[in-house]
This record gives sequence, C-alpha cells and structure tokens, in this order.
Amino acid sequence: MSKLLEGRVALVTGGSRGLGRAICLALAREGADVAFNYSRSEGPANELLAELRKLTKRAWAFKVSVLDKKGLNDMVRAIDEEAGGIDILVNNAGIGQVVPLALMEEEDWDRMMSTNVKGAFLTSQAVLRTMVRAKRGRILNMSSLAGVKMMLAPVHYCAAKAALKGFTEGLAKEIARYGITVNCLAPGILDEGVAVNVPDGKKAEYISHCAMGRVGTVAEVAEVVAFVVSDRNSYMNGATIVLDGGV
Repeated sequence: MSKLLEGRVALVTGGSRGLGRAICLALAREGADVAFNYSRSEGPANELLAELRKLTKRAWAFKVSVLDKKGLNDMVRAIDEEAGGIDILVNNAGIGQVVPLALMEEEDWDRMMSTNVKGAFLTSQAVLRTMVRAKRGRILNMSSLAGVKMMLAPVHYCAAKAALKGFTEGLAKEIARYGITVNCLAPGILDEGVAVNVPDGKKAEYISHCAMGRVGTVAEVAEVVAFVVSDRNSYMNGATIVLDGGV
C-alpha cells in the first residue's frame, strides 16, 4: 500500500521536541521529506534530524525563530531550491504559561500572541509563495481544546489558540482558489508538550470528564496530522478538528 505522503515536502515549525517531533517522524514514516525549525534545543534537533534521515531521503533542520521574518524567508528559499517547493506546512510552534490574568504582565500577553499567532502568520506568508506557484498545498494550524471550548486554562493561551481557529477560516477562504487547503487541529491534554505545565489536580479533573479516561499521546495526534495533510483528505477546508478523547 502506498504511503500517504510519498513525494511530498513538509515543513513543521517547532519540530525538535514534544508534539512537533512526533509530527515530523509521522510525516517521514508516511514518505514525506521533512524540514523543521527550532529556536533553542540544539541537541534534540540534531537527534531528530538523524532519525529523520533514516526514514526519508531528505531532511533539514533550521535554527530560526518563527518571529524572524528574514530567517523564515531564507529557510523557505533554501528548501525550495533543494526540493522544488513545500507541499505541507504544519504551524506547530507555540508556548504555554500558567499564570492568572490578575498576575499577568503585558509582556506575557505579547509573547504568547507573538509566538502562537504571529509566528503562524509569518511562516504561512513565507511558504505560501511556493504553494501558490505550484497551485497546491496543505496548511495545518495546531490549536488546542482551550481555544475552542470553555475550560479552565490561562486566558492569554486560550485567546491565542482561539485566534488560530479564526486565522484558519479566513485563510482557507482566501486561498482555496489556488488549490490550497487550510485546516486546524485542536488536541486536548497530551502526554508531552505544553501539557506538562498542567497541575496534577487539573489533569485528573480533565481525565474524569474524558470518555477515554486518559490524556492523549503526541503519537496519536501526529497520526491524525499525517492524514489531514495528505491528498486523501482533499475536501476538508477551513475545519477545526477536536481531538480530545471525548470531553
């Protein structure tokens, strides 16, 4: 049976750890050549790059922030020159912070919005040029259950993840005429990533309301990502998929 992403080139932001790492590996196992960026985790990034090169013909790692517009454009240009374009973009880079609104600093709010929302905007803008030229592409924005349902989570995190849902819908409408789809995935609490900051009591409460009776795994989410960005998922556009085990 053919692999889902054979012959495709994918870029995953924030790919060196946690969910991003799982997504990179899942895409590579399905046949994609995979590039990812990271900002600090040099060791994990090098380890992931070595793993990816065992799974696929080509893999790239770039140390560049999603807030560095020039760096992003240089990264996309480098991938384009070597691979002939980017077919898939997964906007995964993001941060979390547990702090109540009353104690939140203005800098906390700005950093959350910049990394989680502006980063997706800048990366999408950089990649879209290659997708429009090819008249095809898949963009997937990684949101959160906290961005689509009322739940106890930091206000600036909820707002940023909700913004990604709106960004998805607006962009999907705008660029569908170029054969590009834009969707959004909203996982619940997972075993890795920003969920490690969730207090044990809150995690236990979540599990008590979850039909599956457990948190999800980054590997499970990554498998869904691989299908959503594949050509077998050709009609979904502007959608937000909730993946929470039934909360």
